[in-house]
Amino acid sequence: MDHGFSLTDNPWLLLPSAAGKAAQERSLRTALLDAHEFGDLVVEIPTQRAAVFRQVLLPVILDAVGRPADEREWMNWYSTGQWSQEQRFKLQEYLDTHRGVFDLFDPVQPFGQVAGLSTAKGDTKNAGLIVATAATGNNVPLFASRTEGDAFSLTPAQAAHWLLHTQCWDTAAIKTGAVGDPQAKAGKTTGNPTAPLGQMGVTLLTGATLFETLLLNIPIGAPPTSTDLPQWRRRDPADPRSAGTPQWQTRAPEGLLELWTWQSRRIRLFPEATDEGLRVTRVLVAAGDRMPHTPEIEPHTMWRVEPTGGRNPGKAKGGTTLPRRPLRLQPGKAAWRGLDALLAPERQSRDAGEKTSGFATSKVLDQAGGLVLELGDAYPLRVELSGIAYGNQSAVIDDVMFDTMPLPLAALDADSYIRSALLEVAEQAEQLATAVNHLSADLRRALGTEPIPWDKGQRPGEQVLHALDPLVRRLLTGMRGVEDLERIEAGQLAWEQLAWRRSWEIADRLLQAVPVGAFAGRSVSQGEGKPERTHRVPLAEASFLKRRGEILHRVDALRRNSVTPENE
Repeated sequence: MDHGFSLTDNPWLLLPSAAGKAAQERSLRTALLDAHEFGDLVVEIPTQRAAVFRQVLLPVILDAVGRPADEREWMNWYSTGQWSQEQRFKLQEYLDTHRGVFDLFDPVQPFGQVAGLSTAKGDTKNAGLIVATAATGNNVPLFASRTEGDAFSLTPAQAAHWLLHTQCWDTAAIKTGAVGDPQAKAGKTTGNPTAPLGQMGVTLLTGATLFETLLLNIPIGAPPTSTDLPQWRRRDPADPRSAGTPQWQTRAPEGLLELWTWQSRRIRLFPEATDEGLRVTRVLVAAGDRMPHTPEIEPHTMWRVEPTGGRNPGKAKGGTTLPRRPLRLQPGKAAWRGLDALLAPERQSRDAGEKTSGFATSKVLDQAGGLVLELGDAYPLRVELSGIAYGNQSAVIDDVMFDTMPLPLAALDADSYIRSALLEVAEQAEQLATAVNHLSADLRRALGTEPIPWDKGQRPGEQVLHALDPLVRRLLTGMRGVEDLERIEAGQLAWEQLAWRRSWEIADRLLQAVPVGAFAGRSVSQGEGKPERTHRVPLAEASFLKRRGEILHRVDALRRNSVTPENE
């Protein structure tokens, strides 16, 4: 029995109204044509957002409407607040023309899958295989409420989201060997890398509406080449590079459309009719196309820029020099702690990259920086970062990372006062955390114990960063639209005053926990011919207070001229 589920016309995208009304599932057609009426896409886990945008929403727009040639054309699109009549017609026509290839369960060309994909034994797997939060094989989430033996029953909408997520974020290691794949051996394919987004931290920009979000994430530039096609237009069974065959290759994408819709896995969903409606309970996931490295046309990642004149630049397989490598996110690290990379403009990275390593921001963020005058300093831009940390040879998911934060557009200007201020604030927070860690180490030495190793346990500096997190985010929001240098300085002073108190609260807890015996201190030899060093609680406290004053220099200078007790 044939089943059908059209992504074009069946509701599967959960979208709230731009006015804040409850989210409802919408079809691809409605989501795109009426994008100005909707807010943020709602998903089950944050990494699904990047998958839906890159695998479907953005490539449909790029293939149907094209992309702005320059900043002036981008602003013409943006200024209307919605698609023009001509653009709506192109989108409608495109969705009508390609409606058949957006059927999730089409027997000949199922969307994002290979029709007839099978194993030599006819095996299939539990649908939980494509659910990143499910316990399957070696991938067992710490707090999973299900086990591998539990049957998964996915609605077509859920299956669509997890299908796209698998193409973008799947784990590495062994995959099922498919019939028709000449590179499969003994029913398996080895050496699979993680899916493309798993090798970078993804940077998406968010606007006030879905329409604005889509525009913010489309790079300005030349139209796609004739060979750059989305996966649904590369479905020729006679072509070994076709996304619709079990065969796969290691190669670079032709362009942005192929990059966004990259088929890193060959997948087949098996739907069945149940009492609850159409459900996906079984799947197959086999090896798919492999990229030798992340291409520089990738618009949604920050980069680590290697020194081109250095002796050990990054290299791809085969020895090709890679001047840039995608920057991965670190688990537990707030987005604002990476402002040095987020705010590293393209021009600056090119200058620094010749002799020293550095960072470059994503293409879409760099592009937004060039639109400050048009959008205005007060534009409510938000930056959304997502990534996955893999473990055990990248065969399991250890952590899903996600953070979002407001970002003043002016901060993207390399010469702006706001950019300098925000970078200073982020650095001050890190320095305060280090200062508290040093205090903890000195107190432990005074007790006769060793400091907490940097790579083991939780050091108190993390508590400092956690306490400062809402303060930094409040400052980021408050700096929107601020141009006056005095107001920027006032904002930094207010931040320092709050940071002064928060850091002392944590330092004071460490001091209060020290037993009386530690006040006598402990003398430690520093080697032959060197005087002993004595560790005492008062010395540790004095050292911290001095360092705090150096870090928060504005409030320190203000307090020196006041009668307020130092540690309040």
